[in-house]
Amino acid sequence: MITAAQLRAARALLGIDQRQLAELSDLSVPTIQRMEASEGTIRGNVDSLVKLIDALGAAGVEVINEGAVSSGGGRGVRLKAGSSSPKVRT
Repeated sequence: MITAAQLRAARALLGIDQRQLAELSDLSVPTIQRMEASEGTIRGNVDSLVKLIDALGAAGVEVINEGAVSSGGGRGVRLKAGSSSPKVRT
């Protein structure tokens, strides 16, 4: 679904810290820290993962799963088309 590296990259694209991501996703800071410290694919309860993916999507980041169409192939993150500036509360 999403890897720890993708999560860190998404947060970097948005220019936000773990606290801000926790607020956007309605998760705790320790949960975000645990997710980012994971090896490979993030494991957790489905509700938390959905909240995380939804928050990233609402902020303008598209999570690219393996095998999904992308110019470079493989996993990654990218800003959604038309998202010239991330929509993030500060």
